[in-house]
Amino acid sequence: MYRRCAVVSFGCCDFWDKLLLERVVMAFRRSEEKDMEELIKAVLFDFGGVFTDSPFRVSEAVGDQMGVEREQMMGIVFGPYHRDTAHPWHKLERGEISFEQAREEITALGSAAGVEIDLLRVLGAIGSSNSTRDAMVSRAQGLRDAGLKTALLTNNAREFSSVWRPMLPLDRLFDVVVDSSEVGMRKPDARIYLHTLELLGVAAENSMFLDDFEANVEAARNLGIHGVLVEPDPSAALAELDRVLDSYRRV
Repeated sequence: MYRRCAVVSFGCCDFWDKLLLERVVMAFRRSEEKDMEELIKAVLFDFGGVFTDSPFRVSEAVGDQMGVEREQMMGIVFGPYHRDTAHPWHKLERGEISFEQAREEITALGSAAGVEIDLLRVLGAIGSSNSTRDAMVSRAQGLRDAGLKTALLTNNAREFSSVWRPMLPLDRLFDVVVDSSEVGMRKPDARIYLHTLELLGVAAENSMFLDDFEANVEAARNLGIHGVLVEPDPSAALAELDRVLDSYRRV
């Protein structure tokens, strides 16, 4: 009788040990699946202000030279950049009008405000300051070499393509290049972020986005993308990029 109970007891122990082991394995698998969901799989970059100096700061400096208040200068040339509107610069970046049309409309906006805006002078100053940031180029290359997907997401104009595209080895640095004037959408419109993510084949929570304009970064964060604001000195943004990547397991 004693021997029989001992066998039954031993069998029960085997049962509970097996059940415990199965539960541990299931918990490990759930944890592993959660980790996979939290992987950073892609990094999206803006162009101006990230790989080059900020065009907005250059434009403000030109406004100072022209005797135009900075806020007024930015409003006339670029419109309310934190929104997507019918301002001529926004229409230019969506590919809806030509540069000449945008120039005429912006000149008219300046005249109506009692100031003379020379758009070509503004753009000339931006172009002359557009040397690329080697540290950012190197980091983008390193990320792609490490197996992450990369994208360039820029608000731009069709007429500027021949100027900015040769400044970077686009095919080497990026899996995807999204130019607002080619897709008819511009930041901070949520659709252009979602379009880029769809091209990359990644979810918002598995991606990061670097931009020098705060409203664009906020728009990305509202979608669940890890947004990083790039200041005139990009070292802090690069450090934040590393911090976020190090906090997640990567493929």
